[in-house]
Amino acid sequence: MSSSYRREMLESEIKKVLMVVLSSYGSHDGSFGMASIVRVELSKDKRFATIYVSAIGNELEKNKLVEKLNEDKGIFRTAIAKNIRLFKAPEIRFKEDKGIEATLRVAQLLEQIEKEKDDAETD
Repeated sequence: MSSSYRREMLESEIKKVLMVVLSSYGSHDGSFGMASIVRVELSKDKRFATIYVSAIGNELEKNKLVEKLNEDKGIFRTAIAKNIRLFKAPEIRFKEDKGIEATLRVAQLLEQIEKEKDDAETD
């Protein structure tokens, strides 16, 4: 089994565990709303995991979400240690995923270009 395949499988398992914990943890707190884990990136030595989260809301709410998750990252690391057999659970860092917003922005730009093209053709 190649090392990259193992890392991808671990990333997938970590994502599954964290999604379960986030859903139960968010229901107690109530402040997470529609937060979701987009992807997990595990370092080559498997000591660090960067978790990208996305949420619906304005920038302030998203920043608060990431700060809160980083404050309580011990809960998530404990869940990983209990559910996945690793020599040592990775250190966790939460970051906001900007990919969805970028995709929406590109779609808006494409629609605007198409509209301008149609307007130019009608003239």
